[in-house]
Amino acid sequence: MTALKHSAQTLLGQLDGFSVEIDEARERADIILHRPPFNIISMAQRDQLRLVFESLDENPAVRVIVLRAQGEHFSSGGDIKGFLEASPEHVSKLAWNIAAPARCSKPVIAVNRGYCFGVGFEISLACDFRLVSATTQYALPEQKLGQIPGSGGSARLQKMIGITRTKDVVMRSRRISGQQAYDWGIATECVPDAELESAADALVDELRKFSPLAQRTAKKLLNDTEDATLTTAIELEGHCYSRLRSSDDFREGVEAFHAKRPAHFVGS
Repeated sequence: MTALKHSAQTLLGQLDGFSVEIDEARERADIILHRPPFNIISMAQRDQLRLVFESLDENPAVRVIVLRAQGEHFSSGGDIKGFLEASPEHVSKLAWNIAAPARCSKPVIAVNRGYCFGVGFEISLACDFRLVSATTQYALPEQKLGQIPGSGGSARLQKMIGITRTKDVVMRSRRISGQQAYDWGIATECVPDAELESAADALVDELRKFSPLAQRTAKKLLNDTEDATLTTAIELEGHCYSRLRSSDDFREGVEAFHAKRPAHFVGS
């Protein structure tokens, strides 16, 4: 059984609708949704997903996290009845739980095929990379329920594609194809469906070649400066660059470059 640290360890035997696989040889962890046929995400599952992301963030054996699903659909969304039954206090934590991939210091890849609706879309938007296929359909259909996205979907989407397109998607509950998501800048890559897993494998292997310290720094800097002015963003970038200059990984990178050999980064 995969070993998790953090308080998520106690949840390992009772994960609701998903599993965790850690491949230490490839420094990779997979979080796999498996509630067929549509991988509906329950209220309890949101709490557990947050804890698992926090656990994997603390696990030194993991460099890259992949969020994927069994079957032909990533997720058709959340458990609708769960919203009516949940307490206001629980509902207020939904966005915090779904933002766990963004807070995680490690690269997180979402592998999306088929339906990716509601909270399935929102947690994918919180990841760093989104790989899609021709079968992918993104949507925030909450307007059909007399609601709005409640876990960061409209906010994150607006940052990516602007207010006009976001209103079109949110206010009309419009579906976006995988190709259109790539054209609009939502998806990182759009590949044939049969190549989706191999594209994820290739991206994991590519990311592992870089300095873990530089990757963590880049992710935090980009997240922290998303709402900053250009002047502030450039100032913070300069501070991060200056700190990395004294790192072992930077020295190794420079020496490897001049020696014309692959760099061997250690994360310090």
